[in-house]
This record gives sequence, structure tokens and C-alpha cells, in this order.
Amino acid sequence: MRELALGIVVVALVGCATPPGSNAAGAAAESGPRFAAGGHDAEAYGAREGYPVKIISRAPFLVGAFSHFDQLFEGREVRRSATPSRLARASAEPPLRYRFGVNVYTLDDYLARNPIAGLLVARGDTILIERYQYARNDRHRFTSFSMAKTVTAMLIGVAIADGHIRSVDDLAAAYVPALADTEYGRTSLRHLLQMSSGVRFSETYSGRDDSARLVVETFVQEGAGGEEAVKPYNERGWPSGTIFSYASVETQVLGLVLRAAVGRPVAEYLQEKIWEPMGAEADATWLIDRAGQEATYCCMNAVLRDYARLGLLLAHDGNWRGRQLIPAAWINDATRVRDDQPHLRPGTVRRYLGYGYQVWILSGERRMFVLLGVHGQAIFVDPSSRLVMVQTAVFKRAGDPILEAYALWRGVVAELGR
Repeated sequence: MRELALGIVVVALVGCATPPGSNAAGAAAESGPRFAAGGHDAEAYGAREGYPVKIISRAPFLVGAFSHFDQLFEGREVRRSATPSRLARASAEPPLRYRFGVNVYTLDDYLARNPIAGLLVARGDTILIERYQYARNDRHRFTSFSMAKTVTAMLIGVAIADGHIRSVDDLAAAYVPALADTEYGRTSLRHLLQMSSGVRFSETYSGRDDSARLVVETFVQEGAGGEEAVKPYNERGWPSGTIFSYASVETQVLGLVLRAAVGRPVAEYLQEKIWEPMGAEADATWLIDRAGQEATYCCMNAVLRDYARLGLLLAHDGNWRGRQLIPAAWINDATRVRDDQPHLRPGTVRRYLGYGYQVWILSGERRMFVLLGVHGQAIFVDPSSRLVMVQTAVFKRAGDPILEAYALWRGVVAELGR
């Protein structure tokens, strides 16, 4: 099993809904999704073998694994809505152009140049573009990897509004007494949300770092899970709240806090507070450890259109068609960098990215942010135009840069976000 973990799972750290082409939420006189059997370098990604579903880190198995992650590992179900919300469709796919380097490309160029399994662009409540490659379709549940971190943060905000958590400045041990004598227990929820605890944790996706051990101890289920999975990381290297240092274990601590605070599994809370009321059309899943704790730093699994609904919910600052599911003030705080937190600003965290509450903040005057997961998973959000772009992908290495996706997003905003 450890060999397994050092394959696809560690490197990738962190089901069916409707018939292909259908929109479960309503009939369609509009143009539907577009499907392709191939994609960028399809033979290398296992096209000839039918994109096999195996837990192996080599390219021929990524497409199958990433669209069946909850069949390879144990997950907890997040039930779809009893009344799925309808997403309208544009009558025709709008043309898109974007500049990358010195060249100008089209959407078809982007899909031909990059290993994209699914791509969806929506504005308001309307799908403008919906594409699938590598014989994937709108029934496949794609794994989120670290996009799930943002979902965890949103649920923390909901739990505060519900009165389950008193304050974002409470210490983790106030809710998880088993962490009382640990550095993470002595860290505030705010600093955990901002990846600024000061506790040492290595996340390089080498297969031999701390993130590899965390994967083995959580959803690979080789360890006890629960609080025991986070206790080994117990050395504070610098003062809390002063330096950004990306560490998936911090989201796992938040997940422990969330479950203890609300008194039930995180997946159940997600179902009640977000998945059901936003009208998710398909069941989702969230991988769990041996103790039954969700791996909240990664590994939700959902269909592309439900990821789009989630993005649209965030684009509307937590309001879904007149109902406030996530406090707007929480989303606003989560997606901005305060003046007194220079260590979280774009240019300091990454060249073009800052960091909020478990979400990446794009540079520039316009408030835009992105949920990111390794191997190319992304949900880009522009609240000012209610524009969202969802991408599921199979880049061969966990840390492969997705610079061209940022360029495509700039083109999407320029042409569709006015």
C-alpha cells in the first residue's frame, strides 16, 4: 500500500449523474456539451487502452484515475439536490482568443495544446462553453485535489454564521482538545486559513516529503487518521501569522475543527449547507481516512457542472438565486488581502498570486480569485461579471505550471467579462 501511496496519490496530492450531453436541471433547446475521444497527447494518456482505471502515477493511468478517484479510495457521499437548479445555455459557443507569449490562440488551440479533461465557462446562470476530452463526459466525477481546500474554508465561514464556531481567531484546540499540547492546537483558525501557522511542513510533491506522509495517513488509510494524522508536525519554525508557507496539513486541522464544531461529518455539512440548496445535479463524494474524517485538504469528486455551480455561488458572493448560503462578508474577507498582511500579497506569495482563506487571489485591481488543485485543476472566479471558468486536467506532474490557463482566463474575462 505504501508503494501505491508513493505513486499517483502522493504525487497528486493534493459514479454517474446524467446521460452524456444532458442537463439534469432542465430541457435544452440550446447547444449542448461537446465531447471528444482524444485530446493532447492522447496515446500517451492511454487512449489505445481505453484510459484504464488504475492507481499508477504514469501518464496512461491519470485520465482513468482522476475521473474515478472515489472508486479507488473510500469516500463519503454528498447527495445531489432533490430539485437540481437549471443552468441555461448560450445558443452558440462564443469565439475565444487569448494571447500567450507572442502568439494568439483560440479555445481549440488551448485544448489541443494542454491535457484538459473538462472545461466549462459560465456567466450568471448560463453555460457558454462546455467541453470534454479523453472520452470523459458529464457523468464523470472529477477529483478536485486542493480545490477542496476552498470548500473547507467556506464551510468554516458557514459554521461561524451558524454559531458552531465563535471566532476565526479562536485556537484550534478550543474545538479539538486532542491537539491542546501541539503547535497546531495553539494556532488560530485565521492563520490556518491563511497557511501562515509557522509550523514546519514540507510540500514539494517529491514522494518523500511531509505531504506524502499525510496522504498515507489519511485517505490511503495506512494510519489511524483523525487527530493522529496531524500530530507529527509539531515544530514551529517562525511566529504564527508572519510568513506564508503552503501546507496541506493546515487544511486537515481545519477539517478536524469543523467536524468537532458542527458535530457531524464534513460531507454531511456540505450537503446540507451548500450542495442541496445550490441545486447540485449529481452526487459528489469526499475521500475519508480510517477514522472517518474527510481529507479536507483534497479529494472531493464532482461532475463538471456542479463545480461550475460552486464557482457561480462564489461569484455571487455566496448568494444562490436569492438565498445567502455563505455569508457575503466571509467571502469578501476570504478573497482579499488586508493591508496589515503583506506576507499574503500577490508578488510575495507567488509572482501573480496572493492568498486568502484557502484560496488564491489574482493580482490586479479587479477582485478575482482561483481555486487550484495539482495536475491542473482550477476554478477561476470573477465576481464583478459573475464569470467562472472550470478546468479539470491531467498534467503529468503534480506541480506542472498552468501558465497558459491564466492566459486563457485573461482572454475569457476580456471577451466575456465586460
